[in-house]
Amino acid sequence: MTVENTGSGAAHDAAEPDPIALRLEQLILGSERRYTPFQAARSAGVSVEQATRFWRAMGFADIGQAKALTEADVLALRRLSGLVEAGLLSEPMAIQVARSTGQTTARLADWQTDSFLERLTEPQEPGMTRTEIAYPLVELLLPELEEFLVYVYRRQLAAAAGRVVQAADDAEMVDRRLAVGFADLVSFTRLTRRLEEEELGELVEAFETTAADLVAAHGGRLIKTLGDEVLFSADEAGTAAEIGLRLIETMAHDETMPELRVGMAFGTVTTRMGDVFGTTVNLASRLTSIAPKDAVLVDGAFAEELVRTGDTPVSEAEAAEAATAAEKEGREPPRYRFALQPMYQRPVRGLGVVEPWLLSRRG
Repeated sequence: MTVENTGSGAAHDAAEPDPIALRLEQLILGSERRYTPFQAARSAGVSVEQATRFWRAMGFADIGQAKALTEADVLALRRLSGLVEAGLLSEPMAIQVARSTGQTTARLADWQTDSFLERLTEPQEPGMTRTEIAYPLVELLLPELEEFLVYVYRRQLAAAAGRVVQAADDAEMVDRRLAVGFADLVSFTRLTRRLEEEELGELVEAFETTAADLVAAHGGRLIKTLGDEVLFSADEAGTAAEIGLRLIETMAHDETMPELRVGMAFGTVTTRMGDVFGTTVNLASRLTSIAPKDAVLVDGAFAEELVRTGDTPVSEAEAAEAATAAEKEGREPPRYRFALQPMYQRPVRGLGVVEPWLLSRRG
């Protein structure tokens, strides 16, 4: 059985928790430590083996048989096992629910603790530890943050459910045709050797924040951030194209940021636990690695999709002919958002020969 590893050493049977840290834990969890893992499993009506699988999936550390679990832990086990017993979830699905929730909230908790509470508790009051200062802050903030978390979760769930309902068929719910893009900071490894840790952290945070805001504002979805790289997706190639170019334009106007390069591909994508997989994703990653600085490269399927939706002409010659014909007939010429320039074909590791296209805005 597992439980969160607090700074008091809860991962070890013999460790005695710090009294103030224990008070903080009780405040957050809403109940006291009462159960060993065996007692918690028995109270929840599940086997120790099943309870251990659930807790490990949530990302908590082993504690042996320490009395470190609460009524909330028992209730969580009872709920998950109840969904399995009722046939609403299979056990593997329940494990996936536990794992995805644990991974997401673990990062959220670390993020908020590191960047939010730490700043609020500095400088420290004379004679008081950070933990002593954090307690009243957590007491005030916890209910507000909890309600906000539930609100955002419901909003995200509604958006995700809407995408599933709009899917053309059952297969499209899992294997969907999406535009996928990577945005990568150029020469990031060299920056890590030159910048101080605090400066590097600020740069990464600024990059991730800017990218997340731009992706969301223009209708895309941020899949994940990897320090010097972000992965995003969009239902339409035109949406992804706008995001890619906006990222380049925004970063280029920030003198504190290094150059950026973006690679995007369009095609079938497998989605699992909020992540995306498949050849389309791999191709977007490879295109990013060969993209020029401050430029966007797309694959042939992405280019064809932009043509199909009328976001770019088949060729500049066709665009000129259409404009001339419209002028003669006294009507508005077609308005294209983007321009595409074919690049030299080149072999891409693991994917054969591809023909990248350089994406830009039309003047």
